This record gives sequence, C-alpha cells and structure tokens, in this order.
Amino acid sequence: MTTLLGRAAELEESGRPFVLATVVWRRGPSSGKPGARAIIHPDGTSEGWLGGACAHPTVVRAALSSLQTGRPALLVLGEPDVRPGVTMVAMACSSEGAMEVHVEPVLPKPELWVVGDSPAAMTLVDLAGVLGWRARTADDSELVGAGERSFIVVATQGHNDETAVERALSTPAAYIGLVASEKRASSVLAWLRERGTAEESIVRVRAPAGLDLGSTDHEEIAVAILAELVAYKATGAGAQVTEVISLETAIDPVCGMQVDVASANWVSTHDGTEYYFCAPGCKKAFDADPASFLT
Repeated sequence: MTTLLGRAAELEESGRPFVLATVVWRRGPSSGKPGARAIIHPDGTSEGWLGGACAHPTVVRAALSSLQTGRPALLVLGEPDVRPGVTMVAMACSSEGAMEVHVEPVLPKPELWVVGDSPAAMTLVDLAGVLGWRARTADDSELVGAGERSFIVVATQGHNDETAVERALSTPAAYIGLVASEKRASSVLAWLRERGTAEESIVRVRAPAGLDLGSTDHEEIAVAILAELVAYKATGAGAQVTEVISLETAIDPVCGMQVDVASANWVSTHDGTEYYFCAPGCKKAFDADPASFLT
C-alpha cells in the first residue's frame, strides 16, 4: 500500500501540482492530531485526513489559495495568534479545540524542451537536470506535448529553425527561445511574418536566446541560455497553476463562518434568498428568528 508521502512523491515525479497539508499542533478536543497529513489537489479533492467538518473545508480553501500564489502558509484554526505570517481562521464549531496546519504547495519543476542535437542543446539539457528541472531533447513534432508551464529552446543550428519555431508558437509555452546569430534570428522571424504569423505571436520568441556573453563556445552558450531561463522563472513565469478551481462560498449569518456552497449540508430559504450554515445549530437558530441575524 502506498503511503501518503509515497503518493506525494509520485505526484511530484509526474509533474502534477498539489498541496501537502500537515497538522503541526492541536488543542483538544480537536479531531486532528499532530503529524496528520493530507494531499489537496487543484480540483479541491483530497487524500488523507486532517480534521473534522469545520477544519477540512477551511484547509482546502487555504490550500487552493496557496497553489495559486505558490507560497506556503501556516493556518491557526480557532486559536487567536498575532505572529506575523500566520493566517488566523476563526472557527465557529461547538468544539473548543484548535489546530495549526502548515500548507505547502508543491509545484511542478520547470519543464524544458530543447529541439536539436547540437552540443549546446545537449549541454543545456544536462545543466537543467542539475537544477532538478524536467529537461529533454525533442523533435519539433513532439512539441505538441508542451504546456503553459513549459520552456522551449530551439537549438537546431540552422536545420529547420523556421518550422521548429513555428511549431513552438502553436503551443502555450511560457518561454520560446531560438539559438541563433542576430542575422539568422532576423531571417527566421521574417519567414514567420511572410507566413502570416501574427506579430503578437512573434514577439513571444526570444531571439537570440540567452544572455549576451559575447563570443562564446557551445558550453558557454548553454550557460547563457539557462541563466536567462532561471531569471525568467524568478519572475513567476511558467509557475501558475491555472487549473485550480474557485470554490463558491457564503457567510453563515449566525456565526460568521465561511461555508462552501457546493458541499453545504444545512441550507435555509428566507424571502427567496438561500442561506448556508456550518452546523445544524446555526441553522436552527436562524430558522427560529431570521430577522435577528439579518439585521
């Protein structure tokens, strides 16, 4: 049986984004225990166990936000805290328990596609591998697999540069670079214009690719390109996780807690408006006297 950490390793290896949430502290009678973990996916589904009905949806919301920002967070559920960098989440459940949960987004390593088999191409793949990037050489016909978090470098050294760049532009890749002299790069871009390629598409091409280090050899060219890619990655390019769902929420009019609309078990309709509750006690109180809570 695969452990939760083993499952996390599988997801990371396959380049799938997720959040690893871990209970780091609790005060009874909270159902969560220190060391309890869960994997939370971009679609809001989860594997593992963190806590009960109040804690789980709250952590899921925070995890999805963490995936979008790429930053980890420490949540304090039910326990006032004034430490900087800590997100305080008021809990309205009848339990007096509290928990601290660390949510850590695990984003895919940059994916680098290098078209060509030149010495510069091979060196670039090797150097990117040292950084832990998912790097590969590929034929331009394989670029159909590149996604919006992919970096593409065309290093065909004059052999079908034009078609390789054209195919790269047909992908949503975050970066497209052409290894060529300025004269050769201008020729390739001119060919694209003659083919009717839109200017807003052509400006996606970094040509020549890499930092300008002057006259360099193949290995140094690869270093210059990787340096540019690292700088580009530092801006956040290629790191977005666009498949994260957006959960519709509502405020419980009795206790003020945020409630997920889709999974809410307790709902009341008053004057044609639906109200959502975190627990049956809140719903019962509202149904007995709606006006007192709506004012």
